[in-house]
Amino acid sequence: MANFVLQFPNTLRSFAVSASSNSNGAPPGGSGSSSGGGGGPVILELPLDKIRRPLMRTRANDQNKVLELMDSIKEIGLQVPIDVLEVDGVYYGFSGCHRYEAHQRLGLPTIRCKIRRGTKETLRLVKMFC
Repeated sequence: MANFVLQFPNTLRSFAVSASSNSNGAPPGGSGSSSGGGGGPVILELPLDKIRRPLMRTRANDQNKVLELMDSIKEIGLQVPIDVLEVDGVYYGFSGCHRYEAHQRLGLPTIRCKIRRGTKETLRLVKMFC
């Protein structure tokens, strides 16, 4: 399976993303995408300001880890994408807090994300258990 990386300009205000994780060119999730399943995750480069971070107010990052990640990202780039849940065209990030902050502090406009589609019910459950 191939991974594709899309980059967007920093001034982008709205955008639509479509990608396929299967070989026949069908959109992720196929015909059952409303159930939030099928197709598996897609790797894309998303603007940082398009990712909602609902847990940022409740968690503090280890600043030493953020600094180490900043050095690593400057030298070799981001090695592991952050996990993002897409619900109705809105992107929610629940993991990768240190990687996300490192990108912010480096002034990078985008971050590589592993995107999974979900429903409002999926989002409610994730928020409840995080």
